[in-house]
Amino acid sequence: MDVDEIDASIRSGKAVCPYCGVGCVITAKVRNNKIIKIGADKDQAPNFGMLCPKGAYLKEVFDESGRLKYPLIRRHRGMAPTRVSWEEAIDFAAVRLLEIQKEHGRDSVGFYGSGQLDTEASYLFTKLFKGYLQTNNMDTNSRLCMSSAVAAYTQSFGSDAPPTCYDDIQHAEVILIIGANMAENHPVLFQMIRKRRVKGGNVRVVVVDPRSNPTAEFADVHIRLAPGSDVAFLQLLSKRLLGIGRMDAPFIRRRTEDFSSYAAHLKALDEEVLLKTCDIHPARVDEMVEYLSTPCRLLSFYCQGTNQSTQGVEKCLALQNLHLQLGEIGKKGAGPFSLTGQPNAMGGREVGYLSHQLPGHRLVANDAHRAYLEGAWGIRPGSISTEPGLTAVPMFQAAEEGEIRAMWIAATNPAVTMPDVKVAREGLRRAELVIVQDCYFPTETAEFADVLLPVAQWGEKEGTMTNSERLVVWSEKFLDPPGEAMPDWWIASQIAGEMGFDGFDFASHEDVWNEFRRLTAGTSCDMAGMTDERLRQAPMQWPCPHPRHPGTPRRYLRGRFATESGRAKFMPCAHKPPDEAADAQYPMTLTTGRVAQHWHTGTRTMKVPQLVSQEPEPFIEIHPDDAARHRVKEGEWIFLIGRRGRTYARARYTSRIRRGLLFMPMHWGESFHPETNVNRVTNPALDPVSHQPELKCCAVRIEREEKRASLTPV
Repeated sequence: MDVDEIDASIRSGKAVCPYCGVGCVITAKVRNNKIIKIGADKDQAPNFGMLCPKGAYLKEVFDESGRLKYPLIRRHRGMAPTRVSWEEAIDFAAVRLLEIQKEHGRDSVGFYGSGQLDTEASYLFTKLFKGYLQTNNMDTNSRLCMSSAVAAYTQSFGSDAPPTCYDDIQHAEVILIIGANMAENHPVLFQMIRKRRVKGGNVRVVVVDPRSNPTAEFADVHIRLAPGSDVAFLQLLSKRLLGIGRMDAPFIRRRTEDFSSYAAHLKALDEEVLLKTCDIHPARVDEMVEYLSTPCRLLSFYCQGTNQSTQGVEKCLALQNLHLQLGEIGKKGAGPFSLTGQPNAMGGREVGYLSHQLPGHRLVANDAHRAYLEGAWGIRPGSISTEPGLTAVPMFQAAEEGEIRAMWIAATNPAVTMPDVKVAREGLRRAELVIVQDCYFPTETAEFADVLLPVAQWGEKEGTMTNSERLVVWSEKFLDPPGEAMPDWWIASQIAGEMGFDGFDFASHEDVWNEFRRLTAGTSCDMAGMTDERLRQAPMQWPCPHPRHPGTPRRYLRGRFATESGRAKFMPCAHKPPDEAADAQYPMTLTTGRVAQHWHTGTRTMKVPQLVSQEPEPFIEIHPDDAARHRVKEGEWIFLIGRRGRTYARARYTSRIRRGLLFMPMHWGESFHPETNVNRVTNPALDPVSHQPELKCCAVRIEREEKRASLTPV
């Protein structure tokens, strides 16, 4: 018998984990508004009883000393903010936003959000900015994570979002993991792969990554390609398979288009040039060709290692081309599966929170889409701008240049996470108004805030989120938030109402959800059938067009895609090197990423002693041969100097990394040390289609700490 069955003071609840995009449902037992036990239900999708260490230690993050509990206003820059009432904070924010728009134009304001916002909040921000404030200057940190995957899915299949589900792991025969360290960044999903192998069956795991990491160490084959050569590798693989006749001719003929131009493009490529570009042994390619030489179920996982590139879209397209060539899509155990990095990054894409989107996978550039939303929202025709707004990096550049005068930031910490971060910090410093909406204080971004709005976090509010497999999950409220913290959706609705806008008079998150889900009817992400009552009973996967529909684990099973022709499109790709190459002045290449113990900028995980003790400080992985050449000692603090700045961390020897390559995690911002933010050196160059920055590759040189005094301050 559980203790809560005999102790009436204990209550239980469940909510989506606030970390990665796997979307695990975590259970909690609470006494006196404190979590006393964290767990997972073995019968609850998607994690079925499994948790990673970050999720298991969630109860450690509710220390009120680090929470933003009351609305604050900073009367003068450089002074400490002071506590105010909600009424004053709402009035101040509403009046100042409207004043700035009136003086400088509707595009002088911008919103920067996060995949940690629930669907209800993301929807209301989209409605407010794109519909009522009439600006598409709204983007989120999803632009930094998976906008390349969004663009590629849309180009090839006519619709965003994976065609796959987690159950496909149980049916796959070859699992290709490219640009994704799943063991550390999506550990529960990786545990499913581990269990699949233990259960037996003919399954092979191939990892493509410049680093050897826990994911690669588990693989049957690890292909340690040169950074940025993914397109060349995928083309080489596709060309070799095409050369031995490995293609699904009936599928290609009935379900795709433009294969002939794609095949001609592959045939014209030089295998030796591709192999040299990848800088890998031919045997590694031979092994992969052997695995795929006969029909088999191919399931591919990819994430930021693929997306965060000036060739991010091309990399995703090249992978999707391979699946189309082999006919490995629209069936159990097969398909290209883009992993989301945050718990509701998928839900944010559904509500249209990227600068080119509208709710229901609609687009601001589409006349019919804009007209539909204007009618549904009851606003004047022409209210929604026809032009996509500024994406994440250009938005902060515009703030630095004085074009964006007001920034509203919710559930994210861009003063740490933006590439070439000094630009974002200067943009925040120059803006006339910065509103920061967060559950934690202080943060690096909060130091620039004129208005600070306290938010209820995980377990303290109800709401819905969509995970990587399109599973929509409802989260319960089982804790009372500290002080006067409120849900994000409530804050958005109150400020919109104070501005005098109708259409924001919502009494609950259910009201917001019901308005949004009805707007998705007939779209590729149709959730009209996902009533609040059904979601309270069990999570569901879209499309789900009516209340009796069971949901859709896999898309395109009937072979019809969301393009105008109903056929998937082959998209010929061309390899291009990373934007910034190593040279004599900057001879090393730096890549970035995450570690298992932390997440994003550590506002939660740095509060957990059990996690901090494992990874307490920033580090730089360096091959021992490179360390010897640069006279770097194991454990020595060193500088990395790049074209835009410098960063600082402890050297860590490892032979798991390629010679000439360095790796530094992204978690330690200026609150740890003024110079330990890796984004002081990262490259803001953008993919020309997705506008996702190339966070994974930049050129640096090593300077030892003893030279610090001679360095020019950045």
